[in-house]
Amino acid sequence: MGPTRAQFIQYAPAALAVVPLAAGPWSALAAAAAGAGAWAVGASAPVLRSLIACGLTTTGCGIAASEVLAAGMNPLIALGLAVPAGAAALAHHRNLAGHLPAAELIPVTTGGAGAATGQTSQAQLITAWWREYISGPTQTEGRVLIQAGANLEHLGLEIDADHVAFTGIITLPQGQQVRVRAADIASVYQIPVSQVELGDPKHFAPNALPVTVHLKVPAEQPQIAAGAPTTPEELWAAYVGAPEGAMPGTTLTLTRYDGPLDWEGIATRDRKAIGTVNLQDLAGNLDLETIQIALAPGDKPSQMGIRVMREHALMHGTMLSSVLDELSMDSRGYIRAGTYVDGRPALLPLAQPGSGARHLYLVGGSRSGKSGLLEQILLSAHLSGIAVILASPQAGTIAGASLSAYLGDGLDEAMGALRLAYAMLLDREARYRSPAFPFTDPLVLVVIDEAHMLLSASSPYAEEAKAIVEQLTRRSLKRGIGVVLATQTPLAEDLGNSTVIRSQLLIGGGAVFLRCAKGQGSLVGTNAVEGAEGLDLSRIPSQWPGQYAKVADRDMSGLATEVAAAPEDGTFGLGYLLTPGSQAVQFRSLHLDVPPVSLAGGEPPVGIEDCDAWRERDAIAQTRMVDKRGKNLVGSLADLLAAAEAAASSSQEPAAHHNPAHLHAVPGPARPGGAPAAPDGQELIKPRILELLQEHSIPMTAETIARKLEIPATRVKPRLSELKKRGEVTNENGLWRAA
Repeated sequence: MGPTRAQFIQYAPAALAVVPLAAGPWSALAAAAAGAGAWAVGASAPVLRSLIACGLTTTGCGIAASEVLAAGMNPLIALGLAVPAGAAALAHHRNLAGHLPAAELIPVTTGGAGAATGQTSQAQLITAWWREYISGPTQTEGRVLIQAGANLEHLGLEIDADHVAFTGIITLPQGQQVRVRAADIASVYQIPVSQVELGDPKHFAPNALPVTVHLKVPAEQPQIAAGAPTTPEELWAAYVGAPEGAMPGTTLTLTRYDGPLDWEGIATRDRKAIGTVNLQDLAGNLDLETIQIALAPGDKPSQMGIRVMREHALMHGTMLSSVLDELSMDSRGYIRAGTYVDGRPALLPLAQPGSGARHLYLVGGSRSGKSGLLEQILLSAHLSGIAVILASPQAGTIAGASLSAYLGDGLDEAMGALRLAYAMLLDREARYRSPAFPFTDPLVLVVIDEAHMLLSASSPYAEEAKAIVEQLTRRSLKRGIGVVLATQTPLAEDLGNSTVIRSQLLIGGGAVFLRCAKGQGSLVGTNAVEGAEGLDLSRIPSQWPGQYAKVADRDMSGLATEVAAAPEDGTFGLGYLLTPGSQAVQFRSLHLDVPPVSLAGGEPPVGIEDCDAWRERDAIAQTRMVDKRGKNLVGSLADLLAAAEAAASSSQEPAAHHNPAHLHAVPGPARPGGAPAAPDGQELIKPRILELLQEHSIPMTAETIARKLEIPATRVKPRLSELKKRGEVTNENGLWRAA
């Protein structure tokens, strides 16, 4: 195959530059042959002129060099004459640089009638636009051409996968000058001016100017400064392992790499413990969101597993129904609470063999999945034979409340549940002088939901609740009583500003941290928790990436009442699990694809042993256990039972000044034995209570009964106890119904 047109035009001057040294006068013939060849292949006028000039120069140099050699002069002079020939060849290459690209172009003729014949569709479109807006003769009425007659000659196309460009020569008749600007061409083809390249007029004839137009350019790649870190190992060394980084002195070894936002590795510190890691600082070092990073502590204190995620591994969740066999407590006292980010089961301890029960500190704001996790814990306790005392100040929020042995539903009732839990502690301390495990009596779990409603300074029970919970968290584990305390934020005021409660909860078990409201989820400063340093729970997103687009895709067919939420619909249950002596690890609680209470098998709740505290639970629940100053908590079971008996007897004494007007004593029949009717109207309250319970035939809390009868709850509760002793009403888990 012979040389192409571009190759001939480009390399002929190089041959001409060499000829003078060898051929002498024969270089004139070589120049003539090159010019004839260029004309034959259709070179443009500027190219032909450049080639002829190069040939003339080399011819003259060749003749002069031949004469020097023939006269016997110094050969170096003849060699020097080759320099102008080489300079002429270089000038020719420079003249061609503006319109001969490195790649082979598709030649297209654009001048004259029928010029579009044989053009590709792209070339036809380019030519049509050029004639329509720049050169003519086509012209739309009311629009002035950019420069009439400025034809685009020698059109060539260069088309790659991500690059489309055309080249040509803007040509005008002799004596005219090209006035087409790069901005004009850019406006016609609707591209940035930077994608249009015009030749320098100083190097070309006034009426012929080469042009290159890049219609489509590759996406701009980010420019990385020389020496800047790019790989995860380099980023780690520069920012994380640096002295001021989140994990100083560590190096990263990748174990999996699927891109800059999807990799795993192991951080190692040479013969030194890594210690606790501030996750927020680590995210800042790597320029990532906190939720994109997961830590996995290993067996060696000098190593720490790291995972960076593009799509979160827990987005699709783990179904509750798929792990039924893991909900019961195992031989080590653990239950399945969810799944870690690396796919391992996330386990929570409810007991410790040979020691007793365990505590749990649960933090989570509204719609974080806290109530769902509590329901799951109630189910696990039921399946494990653990009795539950449930204190729920916000009535009706726990769907699995029926699995508890005692339910305090509502603020007053929840305080009563706390009093009963403390009484059970005193009872077991009186009966078990020396701790022994396992107990013949069941383990007891005291679950306190929305604990801030009882412990915060604004609560009417703040001092009493704080004193009881402090004693429970300090003394109950050895007696087989564990505390699960749930609040909406990790703030100290939610725990009554008690450092004792938080420290004992964390020492005696573990903690679960779920999403909190903005500004309320920081675990730094006074709210710092060892092993969870730097976590900001408000940074846990409420939705997964892309969820907003799904919400915007509206369906107006009507409310789908049968549709159940999928794990991808929100980040419910996503947070961090902290167990004693470890680092907080990202996990997600089980997705409740079925109601936990439906898996209880219809069995009644696990009961508490028959003891003095349990038998007198109703009276104990109504007995205040601290003095008016909130101090001097009752210290023994005997004192507590005595106080409960005194409170019960005082509530039955006449107290006309507390009676509502419509309950004042009225004449009535004498009691059996000639005793007059009760002057405080208590005999009038009992029939109304019975009538209400019989009419509605549904169980109610004491507070609900008091609200419906418009009677203070302090008046209703003693009447309920008296009716229960008569056998006219029953009480199951704090819910009253007619016998």
